[in-house]
Order: sequence, then C-alpha cells, then structure tokens
Amino acid sequence: MAFRVEVTPQAEQDADTILEWLLSQHAGETGLRWFLRLKEAIDSLAEMPKRCPLAPENASVPFEMRQLLYGRNPHFYRILFTIEDEVVYVLRADRKLRILKDFADILIAA
Repeated sequence: MAFRVEVTPQAEQDADTILEWLLSQHAGETGLRWFLRLKEAIDSLAEMPKRCPLAPENASVPFEMRQLLYGRNPHFYRILFTIEDEVVYVLRADRKLRILKDFADILIAA
C-alpha cells in the first residue's frame, strides 16, 4: 500500500535550515547530494512507514509519532512523522534530540 507523504510547513522550514547550514559550511556538491538523499529518505516513507520505530516523544503526544533516522552518528537527523489513514505527515526534520511540544498546531496547519 502506497502512502501519500505530506511535509508540514515546519518540516519544510527545518529542511531549509539544514540546507542553509550545509551551504554556509561550503559543503559544495557533497552537501547537496547529502541533502537530496535526505529528501529521498523522506519520500521513502510512502512505502511501509510503520517500519520506523516510535519516537521517544510518542508518550507525550495524543497521536502516534514515529521517527526515521537519517545519517551517521554524530551527524544524524530525525524525521518525525505521524500516519493518518493513507497519509504520512512529516512533522520535523531535526538534528537535536529534543522534546517537541504541541504537535496539534502543526497538524492543524498542515
């Protein structure tokens, strides 16, 4: 079963911030390839998104939150998402292991 992947405005902003950082570090073509693979990882959620484990924040939110890890330690990113019916909503793309609050607003804005 194929899912539709929708990226929330917050996740788009996160991706923009990642790209800006890569460019500021003069990562060049290597950084751009890494970023494109990050986008491909997000797109891969269209197939079997439940292959990804529950996020640590799952117990703190009123819906199921999962995470896809991308990259290598210490430079890995968490793609946080939820699944509703046949849609995967990408909520954040974040490097930090932080507690995310008030996801209801993110889903309403999507």
